[in-house]
Amino acid sequence: MEVKTSLLDNMIGVGDMVLIEPLSEDTFIENLKKRFDHNEIYTYIGSVVISMNPYKSLPIYTAEKVEEYRNRNFYELSPHIYALADEAYRSLREQDNDQCILITGESGAGKTEASKFVMSYVAAVCGKGQEVSKVKEQLLQSNPVLEGESSTFSGKYMDIEFDFKGDPLGGVISNYLLEKSRVVKQPRGERNFHIFYQLLSGASDDTLKKLKLDRDFSKYNYLSLDSATVNGLDDAASFRTVRNAMQIVGFMEDEVQSILELVAAVLKLGNIEFKPESRCNGYDESRVKDKNEMCELLGIEQSVLERAFSFRTVEAKMEKVSTTLNVAQAYYARDALAKNLYSRLFSWLVNRINESIKAQTKTRKKVMGVLDIYGFEIFEDNSFEQFIINYCNEKLQQIFIELTLREEQEEYTYRHGLKPTNLQFHKVFNIFFFSNGILAMLDEECLRPGTVTDETFLDKLNTVCAEHQHFESRQSKNSKFLTDHSLPHNCFRIQHYAGKVLYRAEGFVDKNNDLLYRDLSQAMYKANHSLIKILFPEGNPAKVNLKRPPTAGFQFRASVGTLMKNLLTKNPNYIRCIKPNDKKAAHIFTDSLVCHQVRYLGLMENVRVRRAGYAFRQAYDPCLERYKMLCKQTWPHWKGPLFFLEEKRSQCLEDLATLIQKIYRGWKCRTHFLLLKKSQVVVAAWYRRFAQQKKYQNIRSSALVLQSFIRGWKARKLLRELKHKKRCEEAVTTISAYWHGTQVRREYRKFFRANAGKKIYDFTIQRIMQKYFLGLKKTMPSMSPIDKSWPARPYGFLDRTHQELRRIFHLWRCKKYRSQFTEEKKATYEEKLAASELFKDKKALYPSSVGQPFKGDYVEITKNPKYQKLNSFAEDKVLLADVVSKINRANGKGAPRIFLLTKKSLVLADQKTGQVKASVPLPDLSSVSVSTQNDGFFALKLKEGSASAAKGDFLLSSDRLIEIITKLHCIGATSADRNQISIDISDEFLVQFKQDKVCVKFIQGTPKNGNGVACKRKNNRLLEVSVPSP
Repeated sequence: MEVKTSLLDNMIGVGDMVLIEPLSEDTFIENLKKRFDHNEIYTYIGSVVISMNPYKSLPIYTAEKVEEYRNRNFYELSPHIYALADEAYRSLREQDNDQCILITGESGAGKTEASKFVMSYVAAVCGKGQEVSKVKEQLLQSNPVLEGESSTFSGKYMDIEFDFKGDPLGGVISNYLLEKSRVVKQPRGERNFHIFYQLLSGASDDTLKKLKLDRDFSKYNYLSLDSATVNGLDDAASFRTVRNAMQIVGFMEDEVQSILELVAAVLKLGNIEFKPESRCNGYDESRVKDKNEMCELLGIEQSVLERAFSFRTVEAKMEKVSTTLNVAQAYYARDALAKNLYSRLFSWLVNRINESIKAQTKTRKKVMGVLDIYGFEIFEDNSFEQFIINYCNEKLQQIFIELTLREEQEEYTYRHGLKPTNLQFHKVFNIFFFSNGILAMLDEECLRPGTVTDETFLDKLNTVCAEHQHFESRQSKNSKFLTDHSLPHNCFRIQHYAGKVLYRAEGFVDKNNDLLYRDLSQAMYKANHSLIKILFPEGNPAKVNLKRPPTAGFQFRASVGTLMKNLLTKNPNYIRCIKPNDKKAAHIFTDSLVCHQVRYLGLMENVRVRRAGYAFRQAYDPCLERYKMLCKQTWPHWKGPLFFLEEKRSQCLEDLATLIQKIYRGWKCRTHFLLLKKSQVVVAAWYRRFAQQKKYQNIRSSALVLQSFIRGWKARKLLRELKHKKRCEEAVTTISAYWHGTQVRREYRKFFRANAGKKIYDFTIQRIMQKYFLGLKKTMPSMSPIDKSWPARPYGFLDRTHQELRRIFHLWRCKKYRSQFTEEKKATYEEKLAASELFKDKKALYPSSVGQPFKGDYVEITKNPKYQKLNSFAEDKVLLADVVSKINRANGKGAPRIFLLTKKSLVLADQKTGQVKASVPLPDLSSVSVSTQNDGFFALKLKEGSASAAKGDFLLSSDRLIEIITKLHCIGATSADRNQISIDISDEFLVQFKQDKVCVKFIQGTPKNGNGVACKRKNNRLLEVSVPSP
């Protein structure tokens, strides 16, 4: 390619839009198109670079090009991104000005590639050396690592730190809003994050086997198949590049393996499916359909993860409330876990890279920032992610207008008194930024107590923003949108600087809350995986924090505010990226699309500002150094002032400095005097108050002493008077009492016998009661608690007393009866009580067992020498030993077996030989099934997966069914290390025989062999038991 030596040599179109004639939107677009057709993708607007994405590789980024633009003036060669990078680097190195390069534009406009070209150029032109080369290589290789994890679906700002020589020392990367919703759902025609496709395409078979993955994209629900393969994109080669970059940056092999395991876990998480399971309270509970290999990858127990997907625990102060999750909520929890897992992995990755590339020295550093952030987005379906992305672009547009356009115009208008042409800028509206903006209202709505939904958030927007000129909604007070059918009821529309965007309110509240259930965090913390514990520190039970985490909008708003403050401290350099078409194809230039981007980027206003002639200014010394060769008086050496105005300006500056010093010194002295005066007034006030307080305390203490003496004298005088008055009153009262007593006795002596009737009545009642109790003593009933007899009452007025004595006597003899019980007899009665609770009114056989005592050992196993070997087999005490019939599945006939029950196991042995046929630990026993009929059949069901369940369940028959099941139930109730055995009473139940399940059905009828119970095989799946009718 021919080397151009000037901006105008062999120029295609106009390289700097400031020089275009005539200036109009049509000529602007036509010039861009003409240059684009000839592969000239860079154009200037003064010092701003316009970059068109060619969607193909161009030979303009070679090492020869780097040397060509190195240390050359910005306008000396044809427009190129290397010219801007060289200008920024030289300003940083030679003028000690911190720089930032702002790369903006829509998604797909080539911002990420532009940032890579800037970094590669800076790395190529800075110093050499082993340590410097290592730092440069780490900085460059940090890009492929983050591109594989995030691609263009996040914002990235990188500060590159240099020493005084201009050599790189290190860097710091900040990420903004990883679009984590893309993990679970992608827009039509777009991919998930590249690392998933790269891992499946580029990893070795051995690696995929360790991660339990398959190369087939269709086996993973989270991967979009529409854009799984992209023309010109080699995922396998990209994966090798990422692995190599991670090694260069400084990742250890175990860290790389942990990262790949978590990426595989996200894919496996998307394959978890749920099924509903009805509970007794009428609500559905979610259950995981099949076992997932994710648990094995992360070292999590399957039961722990299943419980986290089935229940949600809410803690408030000292209370815990656990609620079940239905299937829809379980899928929401699964997706939330996947998004959080990937997002936290990406944040950890950024922090890990920062540890590797950070500067090792603590000396003062020069900084060059490179901002590669997502562009303005308008999709068919715009949600919370697009809203905050466009919020960030509004902030960047605001900075561009303030720093590049409005600040320059106001500089010349107000400071220098000039009247330039008034240019109209696009005003970035404040619907985002004012104190009660949309994001602030969304946070208030999320934190408000009560029911919060997307509808209540939209109602609040319609109330607060109804009159705002950039807000549109069908439900707002503004009547002009009531008939706008292009605006759905559940949406709102905002006029951005780039055009109107329709947002769907659905999902705003959930995405802003960004909640991850505490149960899932705690489940992740229990994983036997070192990186998982780092990513989920809130899952530590010892560090439970009930404080609500900040919302996603609040965090993003704070990070963007920090970014804006950082950018304002640096000298900005702008690269405005434009995508020529929506098809991402080469050689296609869509005029309407480019025109739309030119408008909202404010490029025409930028050109007008540059053409007005006041947007570029320079200090006197650099201007002289730059242009002194144009005048004989200044070339080659200049002595003295160049202009009279410059001398006058210097004199004015001295006079102003003197006046400022005078005013400042006067202000400083007066301020010092006022401070002294204020201090003196304060000290005097405090002293006067102290003196008055002390004087008041002395007077008060003297007054109290005088008052106490006077009040004491008055109190003693009053006491003497009261005592004398009291003695007089007591004497009068005594004399009066005696006199009145004498008078009364004299008056009532004649009525002395009037009280004889009452005394006779009381004596009669006393004798009746005495006779009643003596008679009751002789006719007391027996001490048996079941004796209900009681003597008749002799008189009606003793009815309540009679009944109460009967009740007290019954309680007393019951207590006496219970005190005679031994521990063995007490246990027998407790078993009888348990049998009543289990079978009363449920099992027809129960009434016949009430009068039979529970003996336990019916075969005398300890005394019979025939069963001595069997007795030694049972390690614990035998609680029950009896002969039962084991039902054969093939013909329904029974075979006699010795049934032994201990606290730990049950044993079935041959009746004749005593040989053990089966031994089942009680923890392996899940439930017992019996019928409601008058039969002795029962089924012992074993837990699936246990060692005892290999041969299937046991179907047995015994006349002592009630005692056997009651003892089994009691053993489970008293054991603390296992659950209580459930009893299922039904006329039809399933029994597992090895691999088959057989239904046992009980019917009433007359058996052929008399009055007994008969069992008959109907088919391979049915055993029918005939029970005689009662």
